[in-house]
Amino acid sequence: MGLILRFLRPHWKLCAVTIVLLIVDVAGALFIPTLVAEMLNDGTSGASFDAIVRTGLQMAAISVLAGGCAILGGYTCAALSARVGKDMREAVYAKSLKLSVYDFRQFGTASITTRTISDITAIQFALTSTIQMVIPVPLICILALVLTFGLDTQMGMILLCVVVIVLLLAFFIMRSASPLFRRLQKLLDRLSTVLLENLTGVRVVRAFNNETREEARMISAFSDYAATSIKANRLFADLDGLSFFCINFFVVVVYWLSGGHISTGGLQIGDITAVIEYAMMMLFFLMMAQMVILTLPRALECCERVRLVLDHTPEIVDLVAQDPEEDHGGPEVLAFRDVSFRFQDAEEDTLSHLDFVCRRGETTAIIGGTGSGKSTVASLILRFHDVTDGAIELNGTDIRDMTQEGLRDHLAYVQQKAWLFSGTIAENLRYSRPDATQEELMHAADVAQAGDFIRSLPEGLDSHVAQGGTNFSGGQKQRLSIARALVKRPELYIFDDSFSALDFKTDAALRKALAAETRDAAVLIIAQRVSSIRHADRIVVLHEGRMAGIGTHEDLMASCQVYQEIYRSQTKEAQEA
Repeated sequence: MGLILRFLRPHWKLCAVTIVLLIVDVAGALFIPTLVAEMLNDGTSGASFDAIVRTGLQMAAISVLAGGCAILGGYTCAALSARVGKDMREAVYAKSLKLSVYDFRQFGTASITTRTISDITAIQFALTSTIQMVIPVPLICILALVLTFGLDTQMGMILLCVVVIVLLLAFFIMRSASPLFRRLQKLLDRLSTVLLENLTGVRVVRAFNNETREEARMISAFSDYAATSIKANRLFADLDGLSFFCINFFVVVVYWLSGGHISTGGLQIGDITAVIEYAMMMLFFLMMAQMVILTLPRALECCERVRLVLDHTPEIVDLVAQDPEEDHGGPEVLAFRDVSFRFQDAEEDTLSHLDFVCRRGETTAIIGGTGSGKSTVASLILRFHDVTDGAIELNGTDIRDMTQEGLRDHLAYVQQKAWLFSGTIAENLRYSRPDATQEELMHAADVAQAGDFIRSLPEGLDSHVAQGGTNFSGGQKQRLSIARALVKRPELYIFDDSFSALDFKTDAALRKALAAETRDAAVLIIAQRVSSIRHADRIVVLHEGRMAGIGTHEDLMASCQVYQEIYRSQTKEAQEA
């Protein structure tokens, strides 16, 4: 509830207007049966036609007023719900951008998606329904009971008993529904996870002929969700049936008692009609409120799931409000000072005592076997994780003493698995620098060895890019990702095994062009192929998270056994190929 109030607070004026319109609508709806009773009583007692007409005109005026307020109230309520939903989605999305890789692993990508879309939609529906169907109930019940007691105490007591019974039914059924809706949201997460895996990994599924197995997994997820939904819907059906029984029972009792009251002069025909109208309206709103209340456990569970994301403290946070003054003219751009790192759920360090520098105008390379911690180095530089011991410095400043935005403004990162966004090639290249000109885009593309294939496309830079770049080959996507980094023109380029999809000829041409293009910046290349980094000014060899050697290719060939083994294994593979 606190979460909804947090997002309602900025829209309190719209909320107040909605509630006022709702109150006028309810008051008008309750006043109409009183006028109907007056008209019937006047008609049966021989009142003048003018009196009946005046009552009818009053009914018409109140109906127009109440109807207008109902229409406006529905509009303002929908607008309020939409604005709250928009603010919630923006808040969850903004928070998800601050979450680290470890944080995402805690929540799960599919779960974050479900919370942003499905959970907030459920909250919006509950908010709209609560305002329109639940908030009016106390006012309707109080007014209807007061008016009924004013006409006949006995019928007022009977109506009060019926209301208490209906409320008790709603309470017990809601308590039973709460765990079901909690389970539904967890099943929806599981369903989303399985579906996402099947859709994104469809090629692997087909390649291993596992369509039947994955279909069984999907059917199992659908079946569990459906079974739980059926249980929840049975509660709705039970409540509907019992509520209708209570309504019909009250109507029967009213008609049974009314004969005796009319014969004694205690009630008139119009009064009986008014009592039934009050009861029907009150019990109708009670039934609607019950249906809404049954959905509230799901909405409250959704609120809790959204709150957990919004109130989660990210693993990585800015420790300073603004970036310090930096000296950008020094030769050392990046420095690892006795850096060690261990993942939160690991028993030993992934990296231990790394100590090296990346200088302006030079290329530093990192090489090592699988699992040696190469890509973790890039994650630490970008502050996707924080070091456990030691420090990483950018231009002489510990990166933890910089804002994340300020840090990443100095860097351009190309990851191993190239990712492109849906749009055009030009839009993807400008992702790193929105104000880049067409000439700058093509220059970066030429350096990245992507210029020729871009020019071969009918629309050139305006050619369409599918989500993830699936309409391009792996090598084309990598070259476009490299071009995107070059457009930024940062102080430090990080290429995380970014040349693995390139053939040797393209790789050599790209490295030669990069050397001239990055003359005023530092370059860090993380690679598995010796051929990609043998001309680097400095090569750091990692083995099981530790530095096994550092130096040029010639130095390492003479002194580093790990590097020699990597070189010999790749040379042997090349010769055998």
